Amino acid sequence: MGGYGGDLVTVCWRIGRKLGDPFDLTIEHFRFRDLHPNIFMGTASDRYSGWIGQIYSRERYADKIVTRSKRVGGKTFAEEVLPVASVEEYFRHFRVLELDFTFYRPLLDKDGKATQNLHVLSTYTQHLNKTDRLILKVPQAVFAKKLWRKGRHIENEEYLNPDVFTRQFYEPALGLLAAWLDGLIFEQEYQRKQDRPSPKKLAGELDTFFSAIPTDTRYHIELRTEALLTDPVFEVFEKHGVGQVLSHWTWLPSLNRQFSLSGGKFLNAGKRSIIRLMTPRGMRYQDAYARAHPFSAMVDGMLNPKMVDETVGIMRTAIADDTQINVIINNRSGGNAPIIAQKIAKEFLAAH
Repeated sequence: MGGYGGDLVTVCWRIGRKLGDPFDLTIEHFRFRDLHPNIFMGTASDRYSGWIGQIYSRERYADKIVTRSKRVGGKTFAEEVLPVASVEEYFRHFRVLELDFTFYRPLLDKDGKATQNLHVLSTYTQHLNKTDRLILKVPQAVFAKKLWRKGRHIENEEYLNPDVFTRQFYEPALGLLAAWLDGLIFEQEYQRKQDRPSPKKLAGELDTFFSAIPTDTRYHIELRTEALLTDPVFEVFEKHGVGQVLSHWTWLPSLNRQFSLSGGKFLNAGKRSIIRLMTPRGMRYQDAYARAHPFSAMVDGMLNPKMVDETVGIMRTAIADDTQINVIINNRSGGNAPIIAQKIAKEFLAAH
């Protein structure tokens, strides 16, 4: 995608702002769709009741909350969620939504039958407008080296299986979502030193896999092991036009450091890029979840200002490169994703 005309579009956008668009008021009301033609602001998942009054209207959804239990780090939390139809209001504020439930189960089972995930995804399509965009996480059954099953990690027998990816996920996703689908994220878990392959071995595995699956400019990889973010691996990314996901996550280095490791280049052939703001660096998932829950407000001391600064800097670099930048924000990175989006938007606009 990309292709917005670079500097010309930026100049026109700046003129539009100066002619009186009430951007500051828009940001105060959590509306981020018009930040810049190349910026797609969104969140990791949706339907949080903690966003009522920010993203979702109280009069429409206060009495439609469903409570379900979620186990995280040995503790049970009450998750309050809204119906899928709430995505209609979500997209009044954001341009893109990352759906991560597809990470946990393919869309079709081994016999080709629809799973619950396909049914849920189908429900989403009933509430989308033609300008709305979705990013899906590829099932861990495809890209995780190990899977958590019955209280322990086991080897993934389907790791980098091109048929599982294509038949059980890619083809049904394209058939259902069509133009709404704007990105696919291959996320690989952190590899302990004793378990991780050499960068050269991983590069070979990825080369074989991406040579065997359908060519598509919407692929992005998130490797959560810094030691694997090396030239041989990035050369394979570039060969296949696969984007590098820049992820603010527990054990990864800073966003700027990750970007520098790939030579400060956007590698995706479709001129798309993805930043994911997941957890504070050095903080485990379960600890970040417990601190941020129920996701209705910022948590003192949780948000790292450097994360915001570096995100804005990479946004500017993407615009200069005429690359579409998807900024995906998780509640766990500070407590409340809409307020984090607000902080990023304000800092970005302050520089223009």
